[in-house]
Amino acid sequence: MNELIAAIDLGSNSFRLQVGRVVGDQIYPLDGLKESVRLAAGLTPDKYLDAAAQQRGLDAMRRFNERLRGFAPDAVRAVATNTLRVAKNAPEFLLQAEAALGHPIEVIAGREEARLIYVGVAHTLPDPHLQQLVVDIGGGSTEFIIGKSFEPLQLESLYMGCVTYSLRYFPTGKVDKKSLKEAEFAARQELQSIVNTYRETGWELAVGSSGSAKSLVDVLEQNGFAAEGITRDGLERFREILLAAGNLDKLEIAGLKSDRLPVLLGGFAIMSAVFKEFGLERMTFSEGALRLGVLYDLLGRYHHHDLRNATVTSFMNRYQVD
Repeated sequence: MNELIAAIDLGSNSFRLQVGRVVGDQIYPLDGLKESVRLAAGLTPDKYLDAAAQQRGLDAMRRFNERLRGFAPDAVRAVATNTLRVAKNAPEFLLQAEAALGHPIEVIAGREEARLIYVGVAHTLPDPHLQQLVVDIGGGSTEFIIGKSFEPLQLESLYMGCVTYSLRYFPTGKVDKKSLKEAEFAARQELQSIVNTYRETGWELAVGSSGSAKSLVDVLEQNGFAAEGITRDGLERFREILLAAGNLDKLEIAGLKSDRLPVLLGGFAIMSAVFKEFGLERMTFSEGALRLGVLYDLLGRYHHHDLRNATVTSFMNRYQVD
């Protein structure tokens, strides 16, 4: 089998399309599209999606539709996450979004999102047999997984994300000790429900995935705050830079993409809280996440079998381990 499959992720911050080529039991990511829809920013206090956010989402779906021309219906899977789980008018929006995309859209539960994220991350790790803590800070929720050898041991999704926290605690872009402390305290409160269970289960490697983790890695590495990945010391050094700037519009720092700026502070506060509550010193980064997990899930449905053994064999070949 050598054909194209596609995954669409309707996230709370970005809508993403990822095309992959299937070669045997492996998926090789090809091109993708990203639209900064910031859907969660259009969620009103009474949990309705406003018209502007809906329009941004529908425009993105139409662009994705053009890329998906010629794809078989069973070669495409679209999933929607936190904002479309909570929006009261999500059903009406999804009807229009499905028409614009030309494919059905599945609203997945938080733990299913966590499972798919883990599938994506596990397929990118040099040693998937280490026990990993995977943290995926999204726009409206953050997923926490402990897994080993492609088996998730713990799956949780908490209702905190970089868009929602940025809007709630840093609405004007102003950052000071008080606002950072409030945001981190709120995140640490959320983490209380899972931290003891996760610490008891344990992990050998902490892994971050998705946009907030990626932007922190880029900033810490390019400014010499961390040699590789995210470190506790690197986060503290970046905190001093943020406080010295006082406002996002005065922040001048290498490695930060403009589309990440509006959601930077919320993501930073959540990551800082995670490091403190889980007692982390460092975290590596994985390019795999929800979209890659959806692609591998699609592949499993094609083949009607468990991909773990095939994947383990492929890893052994790729990294020459026996």
